[in-house]
Amino acid sequence: MVNTIEIELSKTKLLFLLIGAGIFVALGILFILNPESIRSNVFSNLELIRIVGVVSLVFFGLCFVYIAIKLFDTKVGLSINENGIIDNSNAASVGLIDWEDITTIKTIQIASNKILLLETSKPEKYIERARNGLISRAMKANCKMYGTPISIISNSLKITHDDLEKLLLEEFGKRVK
Repeated sequence: MVNTIEIELSKTKLLFLLIGAGIFVALGILFILNPESIRSNVFSNLELIRIVGVVSLVFFGLCFVYIAIKLFDTKVGLSINENGIIDNSNAASVGLIDWEDITTIKTIQIASNKILLLETSKPEKYIERARNGLISRAMKANCKMYGTPISIISNSLKITHDDLEKLLLEEFGKRVK
């Protein structure tokens, strides 16, 4: 019998992320349609303001759609069992991450966001599982910058970062030979 720990997606956190993405989409539209209202001493170039608006609209528009889909996702956000970790909390989810492939679990902080990095002995195995080319490129970039393509953020999970880190380190410690 497999002992499984399941962590649900936090619909409340996802709702706040959706609202945040929606605000940036609205700002992007404002930047595109009415750049004059944004003009200031710092931002005086109207074309640059429009470009920022387009980038904001595209990036946060994609985030908005993804988060909206996740709000109605009934799958477990993160599952931990004797075989490994199944992460369904972000767009770069790759299915089962085998314990035997994980070499280290560590935290990095970018601005105010804490991110768990799962260093693996087989990064290409997980990059190949990417659902599309965009996610594959993002995972390759993560691998170059941080030494691993696999990261877990607790932003959409019903658990704090610190509790998730403690849990994963504890479970990983049980499997280190």
